[in-house]
Amino acid sequence: MKNWLLLIWIFSSFIAFGQQSLSDTVFYEIVLKNHPVAKQASITALMGDKELLKSKGGFDPKAYHSTAQKYYYSTQYYSLMNSGVKVPTWFGIEVKSGFEQNRGAYLNGENKSPNGGLWYGGISANLGQGMLIDQRRADLFKARIFEKSTESEKRWMLNELTYEAGYSYWNWRLLAASKEIAREALTVAETRYNAVRKLVQAGDRPGIDTVEARIQVQNRQAMFEQVSTDFEQSKNKLATFLWNENNEPLELTETVATSVKSIHSSPILPAFVEPNVSSHPYLQVANFKIEQLEIDRRLKKENLKPQLQVQYNFLNEPINYNPFEGMQLNNFKWGVNFEMPLFLRKERGDLALAELKISDAENKLQNLEATLRQKILNAYLDHRNALSQIEICENNVEYTRRLLEAERQLFDEGESTLFLINARETTYIQAQIKLIEWKVKAHQAYLSTMFAQARLVEN
Repeated sequence: MKNWLLLIWIFSSFIAFGQQSLSDTVFYEIVLKNHPVAKQASITALMGDKELLKSKGGFDPKAYHSTAQKYYYSTQYYSLMNSGVKVPTWFGIEVKSGFEQNRGAYLNGENKSPNGGLWYGGISANLGQGMLIDQRRADLFKARIFEKSTESEKRWMLNELTYEAGYSYWNWRLLAASKEIAREALTVAETRYNAVRKLVQAGDRPGIDTVEARIQVQNRQAMFEQVSTDFEQSKNKLATFLWNENNEPLELTETVATSVKSIHSSPILPAFVEPNVSSHPYLQVANFKIEQLEIDRRLKKENLKPQLQVQYNFLNEPINYNPFEGMQLNNFKWGVNFEMPLFLRKERGDLALAELKISDAENKLQNLEATLRQKILNAYLDHRNALSQIEICENNVEYTRRLLEAERQLFDEGESTLFLINARETTYIQAQIKLIEWKVKAHQAYLSTMFAQARLVEN
């Protein structure tokens, strides 16, 4: 549903020069609050939180239980029951505690347990591969980095959205102002045509002047129609950035217009200083990727070690349900597992690939940093040039206005022609439009400079 009534209500407090005016500040607030991309950016940050929560689950304690029984011709061959809790710890050590109770006529000897069952508890530790880092810890390290990376991605997405919306906004403002100038120029041409026609009918002007005046009306009409079409297209594009809280697109109505005078000056940028782009979210994301690749490299390097796992469990028959009552040190079971590839070709290949990926990412980071610095400098120069051009254009507008007034005075005294009046008027109109264009370019160059530094939205 096109909720245009809501949009009118939002902008009703912004009245300027007899028209409702959509300021850039209000426009940005609406975009950042309700646009789907802004909401998507928030979801991206939440994904980092949930990924971290997921990786922490690798260190959650786990309860386990298994039961296996066999009956045949009313005989219980065996009944095996085992329950316990496993607690993984940080340094590749797993703590385990449990209770097993096994019985049966044909029970395997190694599975026999006292009538009251058997408590056990102990640890298993990786003394080779997995002692310094394993897949579980690597996933947690990368999830922490990913969480910070999604915050940077959110900031970048909001900056990009603000930049694209702002560029469209100022194009709309340019065409709105150009349309007003074209409308006024058409009105002046039509008024002059009617006046010249009356003068020709009275015999005070030659008949050819009506042709000259009519041609000017047609030229102004064509210009107005073209600018109006461009304005409508820019308005439709701008509307794609406007949404309400219910995820419904908003429409810009005819009452939400702008005035030429309402285009304020662009903010002034401070003197150029070599930018510090280290905090740029785009670079931060690239740095976070390198950090994740470093963790992968550590894991691949760890895989060069042999697998050596040691297990130890104390055993004790519970007395009065106390697993430690009467415990003896010589009741235990232990084991060692060892495994190692002889050539390590897979492991060495994985490590080499991990190191190549890091080198590739570092080269891309350096190139990206240089590109960002260049974009910031170019945008800054564009902004400074636009401000200089505005000053020149303001003088041109004033000078062409004076020339037009002087030409009109000469025309009224019979010392000029309609052709010269039209020429002076066209030059004055072009100077006005050029001034508006440079004002808009200054705003867009400011947007580009701030966007290149990711400072349109700071958090």
